Amino acid sequence: MVALHNGGGTGIGKAVNGGFGLVLDGSERVDSIIKSAMLWDVMGGVARRNWAGNPNAREIAIAYNTQNPNGDQITIPHPADEAKVAAAVNKLFE
Repeated sequence: MVALHNGGGTGIGKAVNGGFGLVLDGSERVDSIIKSAMLWDVMGGVARRNWAGNPNAREIAIAYNTQNPNGDQITIPHPADEAKVAAAVNKLFE
């Protein structure tokens, strides 16, 4: 089952959200899908927050990269030096 629906919560209704449902039948195949999907869903949120600069998410992403058993990795951003960015922008508008 796949569900597509209006985002609604975006305020102006111009977003489409999607999701899926999975029948839990007790099979090994479905169990492996659940384990994979849960990890991807949670760590996807951690990754987005890490990329946005959240220090707690960055800490979790670094720990995930060193401790997860499946070899997945979250890209760790290199924060820009704010003083250098400001200097470069100011130079453009001298």
